[in-house]
Amino acid sequence: MKKGFTLIELVMVIVILGILAATALPRFIDLSTKAQENATKGALGGIRAAIAIKYASEAANGNAAFPASIYESLFGDSKIPAEPYSNNSGVTVTSGPPTADGTGWLYDSSTGQVWVNDSDYASY
Repeated sequence: MKKGFTLIELVMVIVILGILAATALPRFIDLSTKAQENATKGALGGIRAAIAIKYASEAANGNAAFPASIYESLFGDSKIPAEPYSNNSGVTVTSGPPTADGTGWLYDSSTGQVWVNDSDYASY
């Protein structure tokens, strides 16, 4: 007597696996989006903290001013964090939040505010 699975049993297993994959896949896609969003918020927090430390240092010396730009020496590892959506650590100095799609960071040196250089993510 031969032992094995019938074609119907194999098809049923494939159908069940397909149903499980279809219900689990949207959750994994959403997790990657959330991870990217949280990485962006974390990088922004680090940049904003570095700016606040530089401002406080200048204020203690009697010259309260935000740095003119964001540069590598503001950070302990001498690297500006990369913006996770474009993987770009470039900084554009301007006034006001972003109005178009760009890459890297946008910095307003008069207010010390930093944004993702893309209007879709400026709310972070």
